[in-house]
Amino acid sequence: MRFASSTSARAGAALLFALTALPVHAQVETGADARPYDDRLLRLSEILGAIHYLRELCGANEGQYWRDRMKELMNAEGSTALRRAKLTRSFNNGYRSYSRTYTSCTGSAQTAVTRFLSEGAEIADNLTKTP
Repeated sequence: MRFASSTSARAGAALLFALTALPVHAQVETGADARPYDDRLLRLSEILGAIHYLRELCGANEGQYWRDRMKELMNAEGSTALRRAKLTRSFNNGYRSYSRTYTSCTGSAQTAVTRFLSEGAEIADNLTKTP
């Protein structure tokens, strides 16, 4: 089953747009390892992992596209080994969780992708607005 939806495409575009703005925000942050937005950043990492798995499962044929977005996030926010490890763990947890849940593309899997794209876009947008 191939995944295609104009709503999903718009949400995906919004997520991508917001993710491209993250490095600008990240450059402003300095200081201690922990940041006030870390919970949202880890959730975004988990969402990227889930999307990476589910989009491929549903025939999007995007290859490493979502993993590459995660690499960009890591480059922007993975300033220490501990931060990189936390981000990686969140991404992998999202991927593994959905690989255990879905072995074929179902309507439920497609709905999950749509929701993740929307939630991810919202988180990324809010992260770029965080002072």
